[in-house]
Amino acid sequence: MKAITERLMKSRRMQSRPMMRPMKVASLAIPLSMTLLSSCERQAPEPPADPALPAVFADGADAKHDRVDNVHQVRFVEIFLVGREASTGDFVAAVYNTMYTPQGIPESKDTSPQALLEGLDFDHIQKEYGVLGASLNGPKLCLPDWVEIDVGAERDFDGLAAMWCAQLNMGNNASVGEIATYEPVTIARDSGLGWNKGTTVILLDDAEGNTWVMKGFELGLEPKYTYDEFVAALPGVYQKLPEGWKVRVKTLEEDLIDKPKGGVATIMKDEFFNVYDKTGPDMTNYKP
Repeated sequence: MKAITERLMKSRRMQSRPMMRPMKVASLAIPLSMTLLSSCERQAPEPPADPALPAVFADGADAKHDRVDNVHQVRFVEIFLVGREASTGDFVAAVYNTMYTPQGIPESKDTSPQALLEGLDFDHIQKEYGVLGASLNGPKLCLPDWVEIDVGAERDFDGLAAMWCAQLNMGNNASVGEIATYEPVTIARDSGLGWNKGTTVILLDDAEGNTWVMKGFELGLEPKYTYDEFVAALPGVYQKLPEGWKVRVKTLEEDLIDKPKGGVATIMKDEFFNVYDKTGPDMTNYKP
C-alpha cells in the first residue's frame, strides 16, 4: 500500500508539470479547463452560422440522441479541433470522442489503442481539417455505466475514429490554462449519465454538505497506476483536499441517475485531474 501511495504521489507531481509526448501537437493548445471538464458529458449541439469556421464545425448539425451502455471503465480519448468565430473573435472547439463510433465498445473496453495514440500527428490533423489548432484529452476511463448523448459526424484522425459529441465555447482563452482544483464550475449539458446498482463509486463530501461522484478517471499517455490501485490506496493519496472534505468509496444500493435540471451541470476536478459531478437535488435522483 505504501508503494502504491508513493507512486500516486510521484505521478501527481509529474502531472502538475508539462509532459513530453511522443506525438506532434499543434501549436495552439486547448485550455486545460475545457479538456478536463468535457469528459463523459456533452453540450447541446450548436452548428456554427459563422462562415469563417472550417467545415468540421458543422459536424453536429445532424446530431442524433443515443444511449450507450456498458461504458464503465471504458478507455477513451477526445480530440479537440479549434476555430475562431469571425463575428465575436471567440475561440470554439469541436470535440470528438472515441467511445461513440458505430463499431461500439470493443471487448477490450479500449477505444483508444496506445499504438494509434502514439501515431497521432496533430500538425497533420490541424492542416487536414483546416483548423487553428488540435489537441488531445486523455486517455481517461469513463466511470458511469451508461451515457445518453448527442452524436454527430465521424472523423478519422490518423487512423483513430472518433465521433463529434460537443462544441465548446472558450471565449478568448486559446492557450493551456489551469483552473483551481476542488472549485465547482457549471457547464451546459444535454446528456445524461448513470451508475447501476452494485457499481462502486468514489465520492467526495465537501464542507458544505455536498457530495460529488467521480465520473472520469485520468490515465494519461503514460499511466503510473490503475484505477483499482487508486481505489485501494484511498483515502491517503489525497493530500490537497480542502479543510472539512472527505473521501468515500461506496457500492451503490440503487441506480444513480445524473440528469441535471435545466441542462446545467456542476462539475469539478481534483488534484489528480479526475473529474466529478455534483449530486443531489436538481442534479441526480438522490445524493449517495
